[in-house]
Amino acid sequence: MKKHNRLKKNHEFSYIFAHGTSVANRQFVLYTLKREEQVHYRAGLTVSKRMGNAVMRNRIKRYLREAVSELEPRIPGGYDLVVIARKPVADMDYHETKKSLTHVFKKAGLLNSGKAKPKR
Repeated sequence: MKKHNRLKKNHEFSYIFAHGTSVANRQFVLYTLKREEQVHYRAGLTVSKRMGNAVMRNRIKRYLREAVSELEPRIPGGYDLVVIARKPVADMDYHETKKSLTHVFKKAGLLNSGKAKPKR
């Protein structure tokens, strides 16, 4: 993800948890907060230590970053997003992860119509 699309600070995560809305499926929880002053979206990822060792957590984060970047053309600007991975994600491959993440984004009403453009 590009630098302007990242959430990094703890207080930003806390603010979204406190003031945002959440949508979930079995694999992910998605917190969203509308930010009128932003033109682009910002996303943060969290993967708990209960998911496995550092190798497993980093693999899950790589999958999530890639899935979000592929969905980027369909995500509207002006939102802060936090994606929390749940335990079933540890057993999923990239395609299953992306499909489940797409489902939770649609459930939250955050994906614009149309297909995501393939990266080259």
